Amino acid sequence: MPAAQTVPDKALAAPALQSQKTPVVGSHTVTGTNTKGSRARVFFSSHIDAEHLLSLYKRINSSIYGKVAIKLHTGEKNGPNILPRDLVKAFQAQLPDSAIVETNTLYQGDRYTTEGHRETLRVNGWTFCPVDILDEGEDVSLPVRGGLRLKEVAMGGHIVNYDSMIVLPHFKGHSMGGFGGSMKNIAIGCASGKLGKHQVHGVTGGLPADWRDWPGKEELMELMADSAKATCDYFGKRIVFINVLRRMSVDCDCAGTDAKEPTIPDIGILASTDILAVDQASCDLVFGLSDKKNHDLVERITSRHGLHQLTAMARLKMGNPQYELISID
Repeated sequence: MPAAQTVPDKALAAPALQSQKTPVVGSHTVTGTNTKGSRARVFFSSHIDAEHLLSLYKRINSSIYGKVAIKLHTGEKNGPNILPRDLVKAFQAQLPDSAIVETNTLYQGDRYTTEGHRETLRVNGWTFCPVDILDEGEDVSLPVRGGLRLKEVAMGGHIVNYDSMIVLPHFKGHSMGGFGGSMKNIAIGCASGKLGKHQVHGVTGGLPADWRDWPGKEELMELMADSAKATCDYFGKRIVFINVLRRMSVDCDCAGTDAKEPTIPDIGILASTDILAVDQASCDLVFGLSDKKNHDLVERITSRHGLHQLTAMARLKMGNPQYELISID
């Protein structure tokens, strides 16, 4: 594979991106336009393979060092849309002293207990490297500085064993959040299964039997943003974000084999050191497609008020909603 610096970068100026934009205040694609203030850099490739994943990573990894946590969604048993194991295996092999990290779930599924979670990891093929279930032991409480709704969040205690984190989500829809990108991946994915996820979902005591009775829409998006901010603040500059836009079902990988078949085409991989910019750009690419291609996913996002994830991150000053999308293809 050629060295990263030999691959020419170019601003991505697709007409579709300029004519159709994510409909939320402060949300816009600025590639090819004059804007006031700074712009985050979001790197893009339409090729979803290990070569381009590594090439994108090399453009954002200057602050990643030491023991590295790779946070991804390993999915329920036999989930059809989770990231390809061979893709992640090739990526992880280039990262010395790295491990996939996960936490147990709040709902009673295949990953509710550590024992069940380990079996699910085996079934789904996550056996090529260490997988650290962060909340296998005790929790650790991380502060939320200036949070919208939370002051602290209980995280899987093993999180403090890592120097850096790579957030590697499968971008897709979500039954409650509207969509799951980098923010959702760490907001819920790093919170401990028993206490932390209660906090992030805004539920105390016994869980309502129907998830539709749990707090949702703006409240949930703000709770998630608070939780994600706690993790981002903990790692500081030592955290990067890579969204993989493939097999984007309207359902999360938590749905396992019940997830609906994707109706939107694969788009590519986005990488940035800015969590807001990378999720913003991912939404802009989805909304930039024609209604015939993106209808189902857009309906899922908007019906759950999922774009408030972006607004909440902007209010918390977690990143820059203005970005330049740079293609490495």
